[in-house]
Amino acid sequence: MTRETQTQTRFSDLGVAPKLLAALERLNLTIPTPIQEQCIPLALGGKDIVGIAQTGTGKTLAFGLPIIQRLAVNQGQALILLPTRELALQVDEVFQSIGRSIGLRTVVIIGGASSREQRELMRRNPHIVTSTPGRLVDHLKQNHFSLDRVRIVVLDEADRMLDIGFMPDIKRILSAAPRERQTMMFSATMPQSIAELAAQHMKLPLRIEVAPAGTAAENVEQEIFIIGKEFKMQLLDKLLVDNSGTVLVFARTKFGAKKITANLNAMGYSAAEIHSNRSLGQRKAALAGFKSGRYRVLVATDIASRGIDVNEISLVINFDLPDNPEDYVHRIGRTGRAGNFGKAISFIAPEERFDIRHIERLIKKVIPILALPILPPRRAQTQVIRSGFERRPGGFSRGGEIRRPRFRR
Repeated sequence: MTRETQTQTRFSDLGVAPKLLAALERLNLTIPTPIQEQCIPLALGGKDIVGIAQTGTGKTLAFGLPIIQRLAVNQGQALILLPTRELALQVDEVFQSIGRSIGLRTVVIIGGASSREQRELMRRNPHIVTSTPGRLVDHLKQNHFSLDRVRIVVLDEADRMLDIGFMPDIKRILSAAPRERQTMMFSATMPQSIAELAAQHMKLPLRIEVAPAGTAAENVEQEIFIIGKEFKMQLLDKLLVDNSGTVLVFARTKFGAKKITANLNAMGYSAAEIHSNRSLGQRKAALAGFKSGRYRVLVATDIASRGIDVNEISLVINFDLPDNPEDYVHRIGRTGRAGNFGKAISFIAPEERFDIRHIERLIKKVIPILALPILPPRRAQTQVIRSGFERRPGGFSRGGEIRRPRFRR
């Protein structure tokens, strides 16, 4: 399909109801993205769908519009499962922006929020329940919520949910949901576990693939610097001086994110951190401050690689390489969104050269290695005290200091 043909298709051509079209027009949304164009007509027809698409491609409206329209006719509830609190909140925001004017009731069920308040909201029979699997299972065990009225189930970022250990909870939820339902699954990659889950819990699902698994964002310029650990903060300082705009920095561990954030603030930059050791309120405040411009730099672990929906991020910096090549794709996908151009720069230790080959094989692209610039003098930094044990894949570590597993060779 040519780009010219794509631009001729409008939401009004896909069978979207007039009231929803009016809501889309108020948000200046008239042209669907490829995943929306292919998914919406099938979802409106009640088909089970497996969608393969990267983050930032418009998946939420691809399933959100059909959900709202079908529930208006068939009644019942829709259940949306996501891997992180941030994603759950952002998906709920999309539903609210579209459905608020037509009386759509939603509830978000996530950890870190009041369980009692969530229980009260669920008793009001919301149309849309957006949840992380673990917290939903907690409510099901305590009989605070029943899946009897659920007519549509969506698994968003399914591969990420399985990566972080939600498979048992997901199977329990799908087994407890009514058998006569519509099920939609969206994933950036298609590992065997996803295929097996679809075969077991979906009815002849239709596969929609708008970008092959492992496809890196097209509008992102990628670069690498080979640098020793002791010089990383100086290089980060240099890049922040040379590049304007908002910057997302990825660290491997929670302690690393905390340390980088503290050092950046000591150096005069406005920075916030977001990771699983932060409370829900702290994480929401950090993300809101980053979106509003209060913080120029957001330092995150991989909890945010699929949980940040900010279109204006100009630069993503991999201060540390991720634990697997797929997470590299999701990290750099935080920039170059909504038709904008972005840049992603990775700091690589000399012994990590082999790991880059795995990333390059996945994205089918050679990432250029640049010569190190002249680094600025080491600036004042603050000492961060290690406290407690941090859980990482493969065990626990004091203060997050653990040797990460290498990519499989």
